[in-house]
Amino acid sequence: MKAKGSKGKWSIKSKIGLPVVFLSCLFFFLAGLFASNLISQNVNGDKNRRQLQWVKEEIIEYDLLPSGDTGDDYLTVIPFQVLSWKPRALYFPNFATAEQCQSVINMAKPNLTPSTLALRKGETEENTKGIRTSSGMFLSASEDKTGVLDAIEEKIARATMLPRANGEAFNILRYEIGQKYNSHYDAFNPAEYGPQKSQRVASFLLYLSDVEEGGETMFPFENDLDVDESYDFEKCIGLQVRPRRGDGLLFYSLFPNNTIDPTSLHGSCPVIKGEKWVATKWIRDQEQDD
Repeated sequence: MKAKGSKGKWSIKSKIGLPVVFLSCLFFFLAGLFASNLISQNVNGDKNRRQLQWVKEEIIEYDLLPSGDTGDDYLTVIPFQVLSWKPRALYFPNFATAEQCQSVINMAKPNLTPSTLALRKGETEENTKGIRTSSGMFLSASEDKTGVLDAIEEKIARATMLPRANGEAFNILRYEIGQKYNSHYDAFNPAEYGPQKSQRVASFLLYLSDVEEGGETMFPFENDLDVDESYDFEKCIGLQVRPRRGDGLLFYSLFPNNTIDPTSLHGSCPVIKGEKWVATKWIRDQEQDD
């Protein structure tokens, strides 16, 4: 009886004790694994921080190359994001300060007139009415005694790597509620507009204000979007860039071979709430007269 009882007690301990031991081992194993991962993460984090610090120091200590008479003796860093390769469109966050943007608005506001269009063969002001409904004015950097436009223009030249002398005067525009600009090209097709002395290579849009709703810059043919004959170019379909004060948008109207990029077709969606202010800099393939 005793032997039988001892065997029975051992059987009970086995049923209870083994799972407890197993779970305890599993707990300590997982705890150790977690701690190991945590230590590994900390080590990697420190390593990444050291790498970032090393990169920063490398930039500071970088030996500059000797530059030409018109070059710089410093490095320029202008953050940007590629939005699209078809069309070639780049976004520049915080390109200008809020104070710079407000200064440009203040300069332009007293001199605004209804925006006009470059007319194609057979077009008149009457039959193109409603295509572009904003108001605006042209202002060159040389006319701005505050130096704000001069600083912005210099930065645009560095961002685009196109000479300042090739830029037109700033076209400063205001879009009120309901105002828009239907899809169009900034470049001039000689078959439609006649021979051109120079061509618009790129456009840089500096958004001078936030817009509560609407007012996006829109590219309907982004990535060669297929559209049929019923496509309404007044609708904002395609790649959209929302205006944010101080941000910049650069897109190229021409391919490197100097032919017009069909995907550079773009427009300004109607403003639904608020007001849109933008300073446009068109840059050509030849120097422009002041």
